[in-house]
Amino acid sequence: ICNEAIPNVKVEAIVENGDPRDVICQMAEKLGIHVLVMGSHGYGLIKRAFLGSVSNHCAQNVKCPVLIVKKPKST
Repeated sequence: ICNEAIPNVKVEAIVENGDPRDVICQMAEKLGIHVLVMGSHGYGLIKRAFLGSVSNHCAQNVKCPVLIVKKPKST
């Protein structure tokens, strides 16, 4: 992860085990992050119902702002 283009921004890569929904929320709280930036697969309604949406869960459960970046449409 490179943050040379944005000075004064701290970026860390951390590897944890467990359900991503729970682990991401727990780590956001533990680290006291200011903003959580997440990607979205853009699954449809059916897949999302079966798999759940990690980004949606985190957006509803973390105390900081969450920025969800959608996968660009292919051309």
